[in-house]
Amino acid sequence: MAKSKAKRFREKLAREGKRNPENSRSPFASLDLTTRKTKTKKDVLYSSKYKNGQSNEDHDRSFYFCPFSKSLLFFLVN
Repeated sequence: MAKSKAKRFREKLAREGKRNPENSRSPFASLDLTTRKTKTKKDVLYSSKYKNGQSNEDHDRSFYFCPFSKSLLFFLVN
């Protein structure tokens, strides 16, 4: 990757013994100051509100058995 014109100029100043502007930068310039947080229960529920996913409860499902087919087929009917 190529060096920028500003970086070449800073390196030239450092070679010539002059002040390097990188030394006067804030120590926080290289830190990532964004705040990260996990989702709350409300955020998780809201993200899956309209997705109609499978429920974990089995009592609301029924099975349909088709005796007229050659193989036994079970269909899960919601």
